[in-house]
Amino acid sequence: MASDETSPLLSTAAATKGKSADNNSGETTPLLSSTTDTPRYDGDNDEPDNEAASIRSRLSDGSSTQSLKKSSSRRWPSFIAMGVLGLMVIAIIALAYIVPDAVQEYAKQAAVVEPTSLSLESITADGLRARIQATFRLDGARVANDHVRRVGKAATWVANQLGTEETTIVVTLPDYKDLLLGTAAIPPLLIHLKDGDVTNFDFVTDIVPGNMEGIRSIANEWLEGRLDKVRLQGKADLALKSGLLPLGTHSVAESLVFEAKKIPAMPQYNITRLNVKDVPGPGDKQSMLAEVSIVARNEYPLELNVPELAFEILVPGCDTDDLIVIADAVTSEIFVKPRSSVQADVHGIIRELPDSLTRDCPDSKSSPLDIILKQYMQGEPATLYVRGSSHPDGSTPRWVAELLSSVTLPVAFPGKSLDGLIRNFSMSDVHFTMPDPFADPDDPASNPTVSGNILVTASLPSEMNFGINVTKVRASADVYYKSDKLGELNLKKWQAANSTRVEETKHHEASLNIGARIHEAPFNVTNSSVFTTVIQQLYFGNKPIQLAIDAKVDVKVDTSLGQLVLKEVPAEGMIPVKPLSTGEGWLDDLAPKIRSLRILDTTATSITLQALVNVTNPTPYTATVPYVNIHVLTNDTILADATVENVEVVKGDNTDILVTATWDPTRSGKTGHQIGRDLISQYLSGFNTSITVKAHRNSIPGQPIICEGLSKFNLTLAAPKLELPGRTPEERSHFIRDATFHFFSSTATFTLASPLKFNTMYIDFVNATAFYNHTEEIGRIVRDLPFEAPPGQSTTPRLPVEWSVGSVGYDAVKKALGGTLKLDARANVDVRLGNWRESVWYIGRGIGARVGL
Repeated sequence: MASDETSPLLSTAAATKGKSADNNSGETTPLLSSTTDTPRYDGDNDEPDNEAASIRSRLSDGSSTQSLKKSSSRRWPSFIAMGVLGLMVIAIIALAYIVPDAVQEYAKQAAVVEPTSLSLESITADGLRARIQATFRLDGARVANDHVRRVGKAATWVANQLGTEETTIVVTLPDYKDLLLGTAAIPPLLIHLKDGDVTNFDFVTDIVPGNMEGIRSIANEWLEGRLDKVRLQGKADLALKSGLLPLGTHSVAESLVFEAKKIPAMPQYNITRLNVKDVPGPGDKQSMLAEVSIVARNEYPLELNVPELAFEILVPGCDTDDLIVIADAVTSEIFVKPRSSVQADVHGIIRELPDSLTRDCPDSKSSPLDIILKQYMQGEPATLYVRGSSHPDGSTPRWVAELLSSVTLPVAFPGKSLDGLIRNFSMSDVHFTMPDPFADPDDPASNPTVSGNILVTASLPSEMNFGINVTKVRASADVYYKSDKLGELNLKKWQAANSTRVEETKHHEASLNIGARIHEAPFNVTNSSVFTTVIQQLYFGNKPIQLAIDAKVDVKVDTSLGQLVLKEVPAEGMIPVKPLSTGEGWLDDLAPKIRSLRILDTTATSITLQALVNVTNPTPYTATVPYVNIHVLTNDTILADATVENVEVVKGDNTDILVTATWDPTRSGKTGHQIGRDLISQYLSGFNTSITVKAHRNSIPGQPIICEGLSKFNLTLAAPKLELPGRTPEERSHFIRDATFHFFSSTATFTLASPLKFNTMYIDFVNATAFYNHTEEIGRIVRDLPFEAPPGQSTTPRLPVEWSVGSVGYDAVKKALGGTLKLDARANVDVRLGNWRESVWYIGRGIGARVGL
């Protein structure tokens, strides 16, 4: 045909008034259009979509009935009925009598056919019985050529009207080897030919589908978006008459071309209800029932009732061409009214999950079910497929069953984002494990780990009304503090879990309480600055801090269909972390005490020792410490370092923690040496001394970020008290227990209490002064011969005393002969341990002294 073949045959009356063809209500408009005013079950509205997307999104479970029904019982009958009607009218006018070509051209351009109603009266064993209502008129204003318009009007005015006998029209597809699309029986018709006269058609026709295999092929091309245009050719033997004058029988053939944009598109739809619940299955098994309601808009004068039909629901397998049947679906009867909303109710039953659905695909860690659930949980539409059941109800005509079972429609099932699913996230009985210093960098043991009890409250979507029990969980999570990322928590191993469903109330939606005990989940700190801030808040704050969790959780759940694995479920929540402090002065609660000391090695300037330390853990946390090394400082000067290995820190009292330390203040130069000497002197004299402990870059091998964060943080606490031998707390607090002065021999002996249980200390030099009443000098003791101070209590040799004759202190000594008095002492002492030597000073107060002859 000429280019006019591509023009829509069926146009609206508006065209007669000069309006654009784009506004016509013809083949260019979908029979069921978007229903944006209908609320979705998830509260969202569909957005307009392009042609390909509308094809993909026509059906979702229940919408399968509507779409397949349209493809089988509306689309091709619509083409046949309306197309044939138009072909017939044009052919009648064009070929009714021998007239110039101008009359034929006039008929083609001026003919206006407007369908007013197309209703499906019944589905027969051979096809469809449809009622067609339409109007026909000739509109000369549509003819552009003046000559053609004048000749045509004159000819049609003379003819006045034209009648036909009963006619069978055969519609084929010339571009597909004259594939028979179908036939239609048209009753006798009478057509008014005068310009502007309207002829009303109202007749019933039987439409019989043609080559089913060919129709299926064309339908699939259309569904897959590969159909650019369709050219229909109608053929008929028309017996014509004008009034009583017979005009003979004429064989006519006419073609129409429908371009892709003018072929009715798949309608958009809204899912207004979705409910999934458990139902009894065959035997003792359980099945799962999905109830879906779909609403779409019919913008056409199309009316039909679609009976109950059965379908199969399929999902893509590992190979996208391999579809897996997961459910059987049945639609309720659907009533399609002209230009109104259409609702379809669908019931789908899932009896079991095929192994091919839950088994991981080759070279992948995901199964087809994983992929579908991931799309759904991310709020993305998941592609399902719908096709007619291969075992339909016996009342379904065979041709309908064959057509439906051979056409597979893609379905865009709208997803529902699970963001915000987690309502509450808490953690208790937290236990930290520090990194193993000897682990390989890729070994999880090279990171600190966290153990504890997790309690999660998760909201259950309203459509989930089936039994579910969480049995195991694993997760990977990013941890944030005030929007800044602190680190990553990676729990790769499955952890046992349990869950309890809390039913919906008028105040709260249904929820699921999930409890799990995580064991040694690796925690990788990624930001040292944020880590420092968190530690400072925990040490010095008095309120819990909130750590935000953004996690992807894998969940094993038991359902009526068996065990499922939900992968990468998004979970967000806040974990409140209690502060380490228990109030002002909480560091004093640590109360470190050195129970015993053992010297391991000495040099001229250093001592390596081991100590058993008792300490109290006032925090609510426990920890495992494989290895940590810290610096010991005073006045920002490094004096020593201490190492702890393989320690389990529990709540409350922790006893006999083995600490290895190396004392070497000379590493900080002369200033450090002096500060170290003064610290020892103050400590031996019983002064209130404090030390600062601080991490450094090698405190935890292999953890530079943690070390950097900790190195910015100092912890100052009272120097650990030495546990000295003695019976009373008073005795155990002094190195010099008592003294005995021998008046006539001018000598004195002292009882010493050494903190060392395994090593002997030597005193090489003593220069001491004794005082009475704090200020009155009694005498001096100077000795440069070494003597030993063995472990435990010991008595010194007799040390020479140079009395301060004539002083008040000396008189007090004489008066105390045979008795006791309290003395103070100040001394400079050179001590030696192995190769280590040091000069210290000592100030003692309230030393009990006996005075003898």
